[in-house]
Amino acid sequence: MQTFKSAITSLAASLLVLSATQTRADELADKGRDIFQKNRLAVVTVQVVLKTKFSVSGMGGESTESKQDLTGTVIDPSGLTVLSLSSTDPATLFREMMGDMGDEEMNIQMDSELSDVKILLEDGTELPASVVLRDKDLDLAFIRPKSKPANPMQAVDLTKSSTAQILDQIVTLNRLGTAAGRAYSASVERVSAVIQKPRPFYIPDSSMSTTTLGSPAFKTDGTIVGIFVMRTVKTSGSGIFNLQPDGATAIILPAENILKAARQAEESAPESREKEDAKRSSESGGTK
Repeated sequence: MQTFKSAITSLAASLLVLSATQTRADELADKGRDIFQKNRLAVVTVQVVLKTKFSVSGMGGESTESKQDLTGTVIDPSGLTVLSLSSTDPATLFREMMGDMGDEEMNIQMDSELSDVKILLEDGTELPASVVLRDKDLDLAFIRPKSKPANPMQAVDLTKSSTAQILDQIVTLNRLGTAAGRAYSASVERVSAVIQKPRPFYIPDSSMSTTTLGSPAFKTDGTIVGIFVMRTVKTSGSGIFNLQPDGATAIILPAENILKAARQAEESAPESREKEDAKRSSESGGTK
């Protein structure tokens, strides 16, 4: 009889734990869906044409041109958008991972050029854009529509940010590729490490998700934590035949760092737009 009572007690306790776990999962899903609905339109597809040249001494070279879809996060209603510089400039990423070998020993050259940048909106609108600032140290590229959007764009407010701690859950947003109809997606990740030097940033866990470079990361309370970018370092013994995987990792760059760089982009934007307007006016034979 006592054994039967103990079994019933254990079963009841297990059911209570299972119920509590399910409740927490439902709460996380509800919070994630709320973040998704409030911020999804601030996540855009940035379509670019990427020209890449690769050559090795004595072996000739090759040039390619491809159209690629990247993920960007709108951070101002004017359309100012931030994305990972690495995704727009693979040549720089390659050189960083090559380290001190390769170029001198084999005379390897790789260059990439970005052109025909467009911001693709949910309704199919294409906004021609131009790069207004590149920050190699932070792996950030800022782009802005060449013409003022007809309506203010939904944007993530970087001034309302939060810090994260190890094992915190975060919600990330992304737009999928053409095979998935460029649908909006959301994922739940955890912070696996918090780094303080040379500057604060977060390492996400390594589980598979739809998160990609340029995706924004939010705390479950809806405040922005940062943007996914790439961090690279030169490693010893690197080279074309020995690229070190630990020389590059995806990180979450805190929102406050992005905000500081964005202010520089804002300052340079008017001059960039004036140059674009002058160029278009000259091409059309008009006057500014």
